[in-house]
Amino acid sequence: QLQASGGGSVQAGGSLRLSCACPRRTCSNNGMGWFRQAPGKERELVAAINWNGGSTTYIDSVKGRFTISRDKSKNTVYLQMDSLKPEDTAVYYCAAGRGSFLSTRIASYDYWGQGTQVTVSS
Repeated sequence: QLQASGGGSVQAGGSLRLSCACPRRTCSNNGMGWFRQAPGKERELVAAINWNGGSTTYIDSVKGRFTISRDKSKNTVYLQMDSLKPEDTAVYYCAAGRGSFLSTRIASYDYWGQGTQVTVSS
């Protein structure tokens, strides 16, 4: 149901914008999150946003470089990624949370997109 797009290959210092289209009935009033999983590592939360975009949170390693936002009129959540680093290389997933609040717990997310690959070369 969730469709993530916008991944690709860039050089370090470059930018990408990920998009996550989500059916209104699934995501309109839900907190949303972007996660990533690198080879051999556990999936981790990158950023999360509450139902109306008024509250956001980020992991320390992306603060100041990534921005999560949502456009409720388009039922889409975005992850703007700037100043990309090779350590940002991973498959990125969007997910819809169980409630309207933002959550940092992976167990709070019920609906997942298929993932989009982001590769950053040095």
